[in-house]
Amino acid sequence: MVINYSNLKKNKEKETWRHTLLLSFQSLGVVYGRLCTAPLYVFESIDPKDIKSANEMHELFSFIFWTITIIPLLKYACIVLRADDDGEGGPFALYSLLCRHARVGLIPCNKSSVKNVNHEEDTTPSKVNLETKARQALEKHKSTHYLLLFLALLGACMMISDAILTPAISVLSAASGLGRSLTKISVKFFSSDETKDHVTDILKKYVPIPAACTILVCLFTLQHHGTKKIGFFFAPIVITWLFFISGFGLYNVIHSDSQILHAISPVYMFRFIKKIKIRHWKLLSSIVLSIAGSEAMFADLGHFSKKSIKITFVCFIYPVLLLTYAGQAAFISKYFGSDEVFHLSESIPDKNLQHVFAVLSLFASAVGSQATITAGFSIINQCQALDCFPRVKVVHTSEQILGQVYVPDVNWVFMALSLAVTIGFHDITQLGKATGLAITSGMLVTTCLMSLVIALCWEKSFFISLCFLLFFGSIEAIYLSTSIVNFFRGAWCLIILFMLFMTIMASWHYGTLKKYKFDIENKVSIEWLTDYSPALGVARVPGIGFVYSDVDMGIPAFFSHFITNVPAFHQVLIFVSFKSSPVPYIPENKRYLIGRVGPKDYKIYRCIVRYGYCDNVRDTDDFEDHIISSIGEFIAREEYDFEALASQEGKMIVLGSSMEDGNALIPMDESIPTLAASESKRNLLDVASTSHPVKRKRVRFMLPPKSPQMRPAVRQELQEIIDARESGTAYFLGQSHLLARKGSNFFKNFLIMVYVFLDKNSREPPVALNISNAALLEVGTVYTI
Repeated sequence: MVINYSNLKKNKEKETWRHTLLLSFQSLGVVYGRLCTAPLYVFESIDPKDIKSANEMHELFSFIFWTITIIPLLKYACIVLRADDDGEGGPFALYSLLCRHARVGLIPCNKSSVKNVNHEEDTTPSKVNLETKARQALEKHKSTHYLLLFLALLGACMMISDAILTPAISVLSAASGLGRSLTKISVKFFSSDETKDHVTDILKKYVPIPAACTILVCLFTLQHHGTKKIGFFFAPIVITWLFFISGFGLYNVIHSDSQILHAISPVYMFRFIKKIKIRHWKLLSSIVLSIAGSEAMFADLGHFSKKSIKITFVCFIYPVLLLTYAGQAAFISKYFGSDEVFHLSESIPDKNLQHVFAVLSLFASAVGSQATITAGFSIINQCQALDCFPRVKVVHTSEQILGQVYVPDVNWVFMALSLAVTIGFHDITQLGKATGLAITSGMLVTTCLMSLVIALCWEKSFFISLCFLLFFGSIEAIYLSTSIVNFFRGAWCLIILFMLFMTIMASWHYGTLKKYKFDIENKVSIEWLTDYSPALGVARVPGIGFVYSDVDMGIPAFFSHFITNVPAFHQVLIFVSFKSSPVPYIPENKRYLIGRVGPKDYKIYRCIVRYGYCDNVRDTDDFEDHIISSIGEFIAREEYDFEALASQEGKMIVLGSSMEDGNALIPMDESIPTLAASESKRNLLDVASTSHPVKRKRVRFMLPPKSPQMRPAVRQELQEIIDARESGTAYFLGQSHLLARKGSNFFKNFLIMVYVFLDKNSREPPVALNISNAALLEVGTVYTI
């Protein structure tokens, strides 16, 4: 999918009220499904034995009211949503903001590329402000860099774990309601009490699990349709569900206990806190489930817009949820003493409508899981782009909104783990404790990173940043402690998931970082290739050679190893490296950095491709054409800016990839089948003349008309580029094999072992996806770390 970034930016700037309303409608089926289905299991996850009086229900509702008001409304809707990173949200979006405003990133970054593009970017006050003490402290101590990365990974792990636990608890809760509904219908056909009890036990025991598993499989199977289609399909279900439960909530407030509205007063909370005991802490661990899905409001930001998410929550979701919880608490307080009253279905007075509720809750529970699943895809996409997650396929499901992604490999892993959790626990109470711990941990991470964003990015006073941290952090810390109290009642499941995903992320980041450092330390200078290699009898063969590596200066170790064993390289050599930037997107006119390596006579160039964590630039079919066109433009400009573009290593220029605007090489579309595309590789390796049928590139280049403004030397060099392209293209990739040095500690050996396993079982590097085997050369190198 080719995405037009300029049109996308214009669409964002010209967002109309109609488009906002459309996104608000879609967000109901994606972002808010989790918040809207929380009433299914908030009170149901409470052990009825822990409630001693009806007055405690008033106190718990007071906690629900103020928790929803403070966290989703005040924190996320009013404050955190403003901290988007060019439309993207989540813990890694906050981390990328900090990396841009302070030198705290651990991701390998090309300093020369950053230096060359600074003058191209807009200057904002945040980039030219004086160094603050907080920024200096963060940049000075390396430990703070690791701490920030750990916080970002921790928040990502919590979101991913939540994407596994939420479908399990939501669907299982709805399936339990279906089991109770079937029980009430079936017992009418039996007269014997013993038979009724037997049938009731069978239905309650064997119906929920199969029903929940079936719904989970269907839910994850639908994910490939994309956020837009799922949003349109799920939004009517959420709207119907909300009107249904809020309508009966209003009925119960009026007919069951209208005094519940007095519990809005914070006095009821203070009464509860005044008599706090371990039993009360356990109750609060269930109350925190009422804000489950709040983090998705920020993590799913890339799929929608700030305005649409905020309008939907403030005008619709917030009042409806409060009315629903008020009605449920009023019903429980009136009929206190029965275990069944804690189920939401029991608060519906009409028994026939309870059966309708059972069916509707099944659909609503599936929708409720969508928010965290979609957020999980966004987080995985961001982590992968910043080298913190193994290579997986990412599918962009929208041409207008780049944040709408689908990750097939991760989707099936989510489904398998969610099914395992559902079958393994088959208990809503234990799943609720694990989910509560994931929710509070993720929110606390966001609060910590957000407080730094307020100080460093928004340039507010340290006092404001500290107040934000203490106010929201203390509330979330209280809820976090309540979840830890229930560690052995199900919360331990989250720790296992956290260790699994943290091991994967940490190992991949460690291996990638070590491999990058090994390449930097073992690279050879350009003089080795231009001066020393002719003494080895190195020959130049026709064609263009693309050498892909992470090294942005010098010659990568694997290529020098190749030259030593096969003393030949191409007539035109292009060293290509990809550099991730801690921003969502890099515009096309700032994506390619072109420079010359060595003297002009050697025709060796370097191209650095910059991309954001939401870009998808490495698997496009016309990628090679963009690089060649940019090099042609570089050659044409070089004569006018010789001092800035001298042959000294590291001097580069930012060039766009739009070939239509270039005045050096004129593209011509062509798609003629040929057998000569891999000729340069055959010359290089001196293999047999047997050819494989391939297709010549669709784009050929020609020189512009003769002009007195273009020197003959420039035209000659451009013609040599065209001739080399016609002779064929070969691609060099380094195939690394990591080994731990003898005597390394267990932790280091374990990380490298996990990285090697992930590297072998993950997808091939994106740059190799569209390269035919006839033109691809992989050079193996052993990296001893």
